[in-house]
Amino acid sequence: MLLVERLSDARRNGHPILAVVRGSAVNQDGASSGLTAPNGPSQRRVIARALTNASLTADQVDVVEAHGTGTTLGDPIEAQALLATYGQGRPADRPLWLGSVKSNIGHTQAAAGVAGVIKMVLAMRHGVLPATLHVDRPTPHVDWSAGAVRLATERMPWPDGDGPRRAGISAFGVSGTNAHAIVEQAAPQDTVGAAPAGRPAPPAPWLVTARSAPALAGQARRLLEHLAAHPGLRPGDVAYSLVTTRAAMPHRAVVTGEDSDALVEGLRAVAEDRPAPGVLRGVARPAGRLAVLFTGQGAQRVGMGADLHRRFPAFAAAFDEVAAELDQHLSHPLRDVVFAAPDSPQAALLDRTEFTQPALFAYEVAAYRLVTSWGVRPAHLLGHSVGELAAAHVAGVLSLPDAAALVAARARLMQALPAGGAMLAVRATEAEVAPLLDHRVALAAVNGPASVVLSGDEDAVAAAAERLAAEGRQVRRLRVSHAFHSARMDAMLDDFRVVAEKVTWHPPTVPLVSDRTGEVLTAAQATDPGYWVAHVRDTVRFHRGVTTLAGAGTGTFLEIGPDAALTPMARECLPDLEAAAFVPLARRDAAEVSGLLAAVAAVDLRGGGVRWADLFAGTDAVRVDLPTYAFQHERYWPDPITLDLGPRPADTGADGEFWAAAESGDTTALAAVLGIDTDRGDAPGGAAGPGRVPGPASARVPRGRPAVPHRLGTRRAAGRAGPGRSLPGARAVRCAGRTGAGGAARRGTVPGDHAGPPR
Repeated sequence: MLLVERLSDARRNGHPILAVVRGSAVNQDGASSGLTAPNGPSQRRVIARALTNASLTADQVDVVEAHGTGTTLGDPIEAQALLATYGQGRPADRPLWLGSVKSNIGHTQAAAGVAGVIKMVLAMRHGVLPATLHVDRPTPHVDWSAGAVRLATERMPWPDGDGPRRAGISAFGVSGTNAHAIVEQAAPQDTVGAAPAGRPAPPAPWLVTARSAPALAGQARRLLEHLAAHPGLRPGDVAYSLVTTRAAMPHRAVVTGEDSDALVEGLRAVAEDRPAPGVLRGVARPAGRLAVLFTGQGAQRVGMGADLHRRFPAFAAAFDEVAAELDQHLSHPLRDVVFAAPDSPQAALLDRTEFTQPALFAYEVAAYRLVTSWGVRPAHLLGHSVGELAAAHVAGVLSLPDAAALVAARARLMQALPAGGAMLAVRATEAEVAPLLDHRVALAAVNGPASVVLSGDEDAVAAAAERLAAEGRQVRRLRVSHAFHSARMDAMLDDFRVVAEKVTWHPPTVPLVSDRTGEVLTAAQATDPGYWVAHVRDTVRFHRGVTTLAGAGTGTFLEIGPDAALTPMARECLPDLEAAAFVPLARRDAAEVSGLLAAVAAVDLRGGGVRWADLFAGTDAVRVDLPTYAFQHERYWPDPITLDLGPRPADTGADGEFWAAAESGDTTALAAVLGIDTDRGDAPGGAAGPGRVPGPASARVPRGRPAVPHRLGTRRAAGRAGPGRSLPGARAVRCAGRTGAGGAARRGTVPGDHAGPPR
């Protein structure tokens, strides 16, 4: 396939240029002698016009890839046109070399012209003129002395001359249309894509794809060999080229790493078909809809998003925009708190609710903006507690200024409440803890079928914990500053209502599942300030929300938050769904950048539609040459049948004894092998003797003798003796079936003089 692009566009886009179309021309024979008869004057005119368009003289073209009809009529006409144009005014030591791709690969019908272009482009790049095959001598119907044109009958070097290498390519159609193009070697600075102006390419995964698992390993091996042969390749350029110059096939491996060594090691694991950190394998397939889960309070960590902020401009821009809005309502700049040095006084502020909730909101909105900028499009959103406010903002329910004002007010009012209270995680169902609930102990959350959180006054929650532990329940005290989603929040509700009624609410543009009801949020609920006031106090029904998402066809759950807090809870809600369906964007103990890329790759494998090339927008990444596909060759021709004509190996056991006796003609020995009693002399036809088997004889096999897979009968041979014939009167032995050890032969007797099959 050829791609033609305006030269200035190719340079601006940083595309490597294989060759330049210097000039071209097309004309029509008009009224000629017929559809298939070429017209010499028309061919000469189209060549002359192409040279004029290219601003070249004939001697500046080195080679012509001829149309080459292969007929005694067409070839002389084309050769004479070339002699009259390219063959004139050339130095004697620089003839025009003439060839035709049809001699190399046959007639490609309508693709013959483009095949000639490909041939000449490759010849220029390699500096070699291919031989024209199957030509023993030039046609005698042409006066070759009329110009400096020679057939390229041998492979020869194509040296650099005073200028770039150039070739003319002709294609003459049966309708009388003639086309001639002049292709020129690309300038050295154009042969490698120039790095466009932009920021350094971000870390990106190496995405290797194939049609099958063996081919995937083969692809990785080829890429490893290519990287070893070209150690100067930048990882970003390799990543960019893999996603922009290679087809996305179903079998995929995504390799992530912080540096080149990690990427190469992961690629080696793919080539060896073994698991390794930073390697994700799978078969791309649609796996239902995508839902995004927004984490609530408790997942925060110092430095969350710092690496993403440094490496991804989209994240940095969104985070800074959100932080700037929040800073109008906070006592300290949010960036200074979130990105503070560990164990510093500012880092300690992150665990104060007044900063925790705004920080989570900023991180989650920025991370959502980042992944959606790469093409990720969720069908539903679900937030856990304060995470629902982040979901509401990205769903269009609140503008950024209004969302920032509401989140900051919620956090500030909660922080101002009297300290105290407790929260308790319990391994129990909602029904099992219902008897413990009263005005002092509230059901704060139902996170799974057997996972709830209690919240309320410290002494009452402690008493509930003792009772539950005595019943054998697992309980765990949560590290919180306040008893959220309990009656201890009531004191702030009126002040929060004032703020909620000041902002403007809109119906969601992305379906949003309520964590209060567990159902899809209606437009009336989304735009009711009272809903969001009660949201502070009511139970978080995460379990019901996840179940609703599954019922709506969700097959992939992407958690957006600084830690994987919701992922294990969602898995518990849907135990029958495969583990790969639950994808956390970040983990507390994992590298942020590679973890995020691996998560996005996992979503992509499940039909997420990630536009990987968008990672490189505005960067200096360039396309580089990569190895071609690792085809898996399979032979379909049947293997030839081989006959073993050597001597038959010696028979062993019972079969060996039988055939030795049969081939020797010793009937006594044969009878002994078959266990025939030759002592009985009452057989018709006389006693046993050479050449005869007595009969009727009892066919018995002595005990202990192995079974012989033969059945015995005799038949009188017919005809006269001679080559290949039996003697008259002789009896031929026929065997079939099997005689068993310790028993009589089947059918009981062996016939005597009577010919015919055994009975």
